[in-house]
Amino acid sequence: MLKKLKWKIILIVLLSGLAIQLSLPLQKKINLGLDLQGGMHLVLQVDSSQLSEQEKKGVLERALAIVRNRIDQFGVSEPSIQTQGKDRIVVQLPGVTERERAIELLGKTALLEFKLVENDPEKLKAASEGNIPDGYELKQVLKRETLLLQKQACLTGKYLVDANMRFGQQFNQPTVALQFNPEGAKQFAKITSENTGSRLAIVLDGEVQSAPVIREPIPNGEAVISGNFSQTEANDLAIILRAGALPAPIHIEEERTVGPSLGRDSITKGIRATLWGGVIVILFMAVYYLLAGLIANFALCLNLIFILAALSYFKATLTLPGIAGIILTIGMAIDANVLIFERIREEIKNRKSLRAAISAGYDRAFVTIIDANLTTLITAFVLFKFGSGPVKGFALTLSVGIIASMFTALFCTRVIFDLMSLSKRFQRLPMFQLVKNTKIDFIGKRKIAYLFSALLLAAGLISFISKGEKNFGIDFSGGSLQQFSFQKAVNPQELRTSLKKINLTPQIQYFGSEKDILVKSDYAISNEISEQFQKEFSQASPQRVRIERVGPTVGRDFKKRAIFAFLFSMLAICAYISWRFEFKFAIAAIVALFHDVLITAGILSLSGREISLPIVAALLTIVGYSLNDTIVVFDRIREDRKLMRKQNLKEIINLSINQTLSRTLLTSLTTFIVVFSLFLFGGEVIHNFAFTLLVGIVVGTYSSVFVASPILVDWRRK
Repeated sequence: MLKKLKWKIILIVLLSGLAIQLSLPLQKKINLGLDLQGGMHLVLQVDSSQLSEQEKKGVLERALAIVRNRIDQFGVSEPSIQTQGKDRIVVQLPGVTERERAIELLGKTALLEFKLVENDPEKLKAASEGNIPDGYELKQVLKRETLLLQKQACLTGKYLVDANMRFGQQFNQPTVALQFNPEGAKQFAKITSENTGSRLAIVLDGEVQSAPVIREPIPNGEAVISGNFSQTEANDLAIILRAGALPAPIHIEEERTVGPSLGRDSITKGIRATLWGGVIVILFMAVYYLLAGLIANFALCLNLIFILAALSYFKATLTLPGIAGIILTIGMAIDANVLIFERIREEIKNRKSLRAAISAGYDRAFVTIIDANLTTLITAFVLFKFGSGPVKGFALTLSVGIIASMFTALFCTRVIFDLMSLSKRFQRLPMFQLVKNTKIDFIGKRKIAYLFSALLLAAGLISFISKGEKNFGIDFSGGSLQQFSFQKAVNPQELRTSLKKINLTPQIQYFGSEKDILVKSDYAISNEISEQFQKEFSQASPQRVRIERVGPTVGRDFKKRAIFAFLFSMLAICAYISWRFEFKFAIAAIVALFHDVLITAGILSLSGREISLPIVAALLTIVGYSLNDTIVVFDRIREDRKLMRKQNLKEIINLSINQTLSRTLLTSLTTFIVVFSLFLFGGEVIHNFAFTLLVGIVVGTYSSVFVASPILVDWRRK
């Protein structure tokens, strides 16, 4: 035995050392998400509806290359640019704070055209009165002068090889110098020689930038765009032209912009929540399970090291929901150790020696731990597969945490116990026990539980139906959200009155404090709201710290994916439980899961909270957590049925629930503690996420006892 233990100890030491090496230093190996460091997340849709079938081929790839080229020249550190689906490009720009400039840079099609200006004043006068000649169009130059242009461009930007910002020789104003290739230079020379004395309009994306007079032929293929440019605007225009015109127009379908100050605040609150939750759970385990609790705490610390190492190895991006995943893992990681310790306690009561009790406890808990964690992994896999952005980060940390907790609980702690059992001094394993041998008739109270659940479901359903689309946040309904931070407390009604002056009536509400305001409006975001706040509330120093906007198409897509993720996870769970237990167990579990999700969603509606992508992640996590709890009870029912063949099912189920009650309450308590710390200290951004989990933990614990298990009895009767 000692020889086997040596190899196991060496393996644990090597893996722990590797994990520490992979994870340190953390700030260099784990990327922070945009919600933690600030920056922009954009989903761009390439509109190829006006292109021919031939032109549509490869349009997304060409657009991706041009967007990447523009961002590279913009100078963003470590941007993420990738395609999504058939017509979307996802762009993440960490640390970018110049929102308007970035959107302008990415959104311009950069279709450069040179068009001749009609010199006849009579034609211009007639066109201004509505009689525009065929083949002509009216355009304004910087909203100051109206020109009559030929519709057909005499030269386009496809011959352009270079564009640079320069300063004009006459007034030292910023300009953009253009250089054409030999073919373009030849055409430009011909145009300028044949139209000397006429004006040539330089048109970018349908807007006239300037219309200089051709003084003389220009044979060298150089041109200059002048206008009221700032140095930054001229430099950005040169970047756009150098990168080339997009093959099709681009529309922003989704935007999430987080200011750096809000990101730093999220990091601080996330770390604080993690520390408080972790410390409380560690103290609880040490006090309640004594020596065994200290061993569990060691496994928990090792678990966190493995999680950080995995995130470092996969170069994962840590988001605020990812931190929530880690915090939730802290609570759920305790579950495996609680299962083992409660099993050991039972074996000791059966008067087995300590070594035999430890061995039997691990053996009996093994199947339950595997079943419970695999079902949660199914949910995490669905989240990762069908989720997006922060939801994927949450799923990744949850998945890694579950795998790490199984390894530390089933392997690492077992090695420690086996090593200690070699000592003759190690003959006792004292633990406190708050919940002792209960004999509660849970099944006998099932009708009361059914009525209670029905009332909760009805109340939630009525609220949900009456509110309709108001139940959904902008992730699903589309629209925009802006968060403003003021130096002084402000009155939302005063803000509404101020915006009515510019004919805007968005929803305005406090966000955590009287200095933080959320403004919800239609999808289009202009700077009017920010400018109006700056104008009328300048003494309060308003600062826009967060922007989120989702187009209606993306919102509908999110809704479909969320529904599909939920249904797919239900089917996968149903298949797994049917395989491991029986079909009626699977149906009972699925009914309980629907019960938990519907009641939680109803409570969210009753409390005035909206369903967003993070809330969907929380609801699917509740599915995994509730299922974990239900599987533990089902596993004990399966075991007791084999041992008590002469007893009726009602008695067996009652006994199984009572036998696992201590573990159920302890796991729920520890998980509740860490999520409650997230609720208290995690900040407003993740407040609703934590609230959803708190409700789900309570409802999930209740359903495993009063819904899933009683259904097994009523299934046989009916």
